[in-house]
Amino acid sequence: MKELLTQIAQGLVNDPDAVNVTVDEPNEEGIIVYHLHVSADDMGRVIGKQGRIAKAIRVVMRSAANRKDEKISVEID
Repeated sequence: MKELLTQIAQGLVNDPDAVNVTVDEPNEEGIIVYHLHVSADDMGRVIGKQGRIAKAIRVVMRSAANRKDEKISVEID
């Protein structure tokens, strides 16, 4: 899952080396939180107009996690 999020983000940004994903341990509800870090210049590319790209990233990640019976959340930092 971490690799999928990294690949998606690297395809969107101008500086793919600055993409970093950190993963938290599952919380009490069993949700794993993925934190996506990109450079400040690429933040707009990852979020998109009115957050559409960010929503699409979250949908793709949730559907991939659903196939593995996991619950995840993606936060863009």
